Amino acid sequence: MPELPEVEVVRRGLADHVLGRTITEVLVDHPRAVRRHVAGGEDFAARLKGRTITAVRRRGKYLWLEIGEDEAVIAHLGMSGQMLVAAAEQPAEKHLRIRFTFESGPELRFVDQRTFGGLSIHPLVDGVPEPVAHIGRDPMDPLFDLDAAVAGMRRRRTEVKRALLDQTIVSGIGNIYADEALWRARLHGLRPTEKLTRKQGVAVLEAASEVMVEALGQGGTSFDALYVNVNGASGYFDRSLNVYGQADRACRRCGTPIVREPFMNRSSYSCPRCQPRPRP
Repeated sequence: MPELPEVEVVRRGLADHVLGRTITEVLVDHPRAVRRHVAGGEDFAARLKGRTITAVRRRGKYLWLEIGEDEAVIAHLGMSGQMLVAAAEQPAEKHLRIRFTFESGPELRFVDQRTFGGLSIHPLVDGVPEPVAHIGRDPMDPLFDLDAAVAGMRRRRTEVKRALLDQTIVSGIGNIYADEALWRARLHGLRPTEKLTRKQGVAVLEAASEVMVEALGQGGTSFDALYVNVNGASGYFDRSLNVYGQADRACRRCGTPIVREPFMNRSSYSCPRCQPRPRP
């Protein structure tokens, strides 16, 4: 699933193309794309007609379009969701689910091959959509509190990688960037959080911020054609990954082969020399 850099790439593209524009019509082509909008597709389209997009915001992996001061459209990208900007005369994409037209200029299209994502309208609570209110700030947020996030990690009785993926502590970090941050901080993901020093906690969160900023500069990480920006272009940070997906390749720091281990129905990658497993 897309992580913070990939979502931020989309947010910036949307801000460039749809911010300040008034919606003239919304066409819902697949009911699953609005399943989180409990009133259904007709209500979704009717409530957006004539509304102006006043802001495009993100917290962690969560993206939303504000339509005034009290409501927002949350975009759940899921595993294959794409927010694309396209000329009105451009043929519809094969997996087009929702189409926004405006008074002039290009359309906004939500395309989702696997239909795990979707759009829904929610009230804003203190400037954040209601379903996102419990999500912690991310390391790229100007109001992110590093000390509070480290303290929150150390209070958990869990493993450091699981804590990094806990979106209520710190948002935006997914499997890819957790592995990359742990490699940079020379920590194994199985290290118990109660044994994590403050210095180590600061190091891994600063490493997460650094790697996500670098990924953002390269358009994010795209392992297939499903993760693209609003113009359909893929990111290329996958070429710069140090451990994620690098099983059996030499560690760029010490030359030891990278190992892959199962983790929560996914995979973790680490260097056994730079990131020794914690002792029982």
